[in-house]
Amino acid sequence: MTGRFGRVCRVVAVLVVAAAGQSVPARAAPALPGASTRASGVVTWAASADRVGTGVADRGYRLVVRTSVGGSDLRVRLSNAFGDRPLTVDDVYAGLRGRGAALRTGSNRRLTFGGSRTVTVPAGAAAWSDPLPGTVPAGTGLVISLHTRDAAGPATGHGLAMQTSYISEGDHTAEEGGANWTLPTGSWWYLDAVSVRPTRPGTGAVVALGDSITDGWQSTVDLDRRWPDYLSRRLRTARTAVEGVADEGISGNKLLTDDGGGQSALHRLDRDVLSQPGVRTVLLFEGVNDLKAHTGVSAADLIAGYRELVRRAHAAGKCVVAATLGPFEGWPEWDLAAEAVRQAVNRFIRNGGGFDAVADIDRALRSPYDPERLLPSYDGGDHLHPGDKGMRAIADAVDVDSLHCGR
Repeated sequence: MTGRFGRVCRVVAVLVVAAAGQSVPARAAPALPGASTRASGVVTWAASADRVGTGVADRGYRLVVRTSVGGSDLRVRLSNAFGDRPLTVDDVYAGLRGRGAALRTGSNRRLTFGGSRTVTVPAGAAAWSDPLPGTVPAGTGLVISLHTRDAAGPATGHGLAMQTSYISEGDHTAEEGGANWTLPTGSWWYLDAVSVRPTRPGTGAVVALGDSITDGWQSTVDLDRRWPDYLSRRLRTARTAVEGVADEGISGNKLLTDDGGGQSALHRLDRDVLSQPGVRTVLLFEGVNDLKAHTGVSAADLIAGYRELVRRAHAAGKCVVAATLGPFEGWPEWDLAAEAVRQAVNRFIRNGGGFDAVADIDRALRSPYDPERLLPSYDGGDHLHPGDKGMRAIADAVDVDSLHCGR
């Protein structure tokens, strides 16, 4: 048995053998963060936590994600960051994706938390699962199924997934078929990170911290064509110690204030970036929402915000690669004043600004004939967000060697 099919079958076989010896206590986990609030290894997938509506009791969520780096000892992080009461999750499974909501036969396995199938996550907190024996490939469809028996109040998750996941009524998490997962959802619920222990020692990760462009808006749904996805594919073929990629973009997000999408990049830095296991570098691509909102934000304001973020990241031992802000003439909020701020900010970024490296996204995306506009072939249609080709161009503009930075 050779090729991709053979590799898939071997992975499923490893998962099945490991599951055979797994015993699962039925007791409830204590409602304390404990050791489950931290994970070793390297983040292989992540999505920024935000408010995604209201929790519903006795509902299941089958969440489709894609790994970046592969490895063993898979762990998932459940978040109740925006909840106003404890969240009890009573069943969580991980499996390899088949078609639609169905899983590959024999791959679905229960995750535990402190040895228990049930975990209660306090309001404002998060919890990591125990390591799951077996291996998960790089760049593969992973499905996390979870059930909330008494969810209510504000729900935590990620609204703009650009990926179809599925909802069920009742607990069908153990099922590998998709018959009971009939309601599609374009959001990820309660799950905000997945980690693995990479095969190669010393492997690290990069976190893409950004707004809707990083979140993937205007890329093709269900095809993993956000620019961090393209970067992940580049890293898998490059000779680099950085292979994990975490996409921490939020549509509408701002660097400085919380009046856009989600909390500001400065306010969510600890939760979305510095808490992720194995992170070496932050790839910062933020600021266009601040300047185009016409709230009086100046280049000096944005530069001060960049410096504060760099200071905190460096204090945590992380490197920062800054991306220049791309062109957006033709977007309704564009005007000469916003363009002047963008140009001033980009001059600061290109001249160093205390960053460890620079990715010149503006140069990669702009039209050579009208540099205040996106190259037409990269334009997703609204003159601000790149389409699939533009997303690839962003990833190609990143020097992968700059992501392997030691502090």
